[in-house]
Amino acid sequence: RRSLTRGINDDKRKLMEEMKDKNQKNPIKTHLRDVIILPYMVGVTVHIFSGKEFVPITITLQMVGHYLGEYVITNKRVNHGAPGVGASRSSLYVPLK
Repeated sequence: RRSLTRGINDDKRKLMEEMKDKNQKNPIKTHLRDVIILPYMVGVTVHIFSGKEFVPITITLQMVGHYLGEYVITNKRVNHGAPGVGASRSSLYVPLK
């Protein structure tokens, strides 16, 4: 990957060093979503910040080469209420049962 050849900044380097130590007592929490998963990270549980909370992710072999942020959704799906008067502007024209 091109991002690996461009170098790694200090924050990413510190997170990678923490992941090398397999027997961590406390979970690894991070806001860094743009860290590429490398083979030595397999089996480590990382808590990645989604913008609201830390979501625990256990790294598997299939995740190698992807970014940490790909596995945590940052927005939630919108659930609209049932159609009826006041649900939306177009709902005034929905026939009520």
